[in-house]
Amino acid sequence: MPAVAYVGLGANLGEPRQTLSEALGELASTPGILDCRASPLYGSTPVEAAGPLFVNAVARVETSLSPLQLLDALQDIENRHGRLRPYRNAPRTLDLDLLLYDALEIDSPRLVVPHPRMHQRAFVLKPLTDLTPDLVLPEGRALDLLAQCAEQELWPLLN
Repeated sequence: MPAVAYVGLGANLGEPRQTLSEALGELASTPGILDCRASPLYGSTPVEAAGPLFVNAVARVETSLSPLQLLDALQDIENRHGRLRPYRNAPRTLDLDLLLYDALEIDSPRLVVPHPRMHQRAFVLKPLTDLTPDLVLPEGRALDLLAQCAEQELWPLLN
């Protein structure tokens, strides 16, 4: 049985919309990714950071890859798009975060799943609920958590 994983996508340097579109194509064509569906794109202001506005989305993937294999694939895609990590929350050409992997809980030096801050981020919760409206996270229903983030600026982007 394939696993269901959710991947957060974000970018705020270069051409973010184009970068996310390319990254979604690369993710969908990755060996071991059996299905890939993306949420609509959203614009957002940086959270706990400075810099240009972000473009964000979430992808729901069915995969035969293990969590660490999927993380490696995500980091390979980031690297192909020139991702640098000069400091925490720095502006970025592409950020791919493994948010959820089935119902697994992982806490290792390389990977923490569920993502530890996704329940506090409208730019993750809104696209998650677009894909799976009844999603329940460890902290509660995603729709309820999204309502608690109402002060965060987030807007749909037209294609």
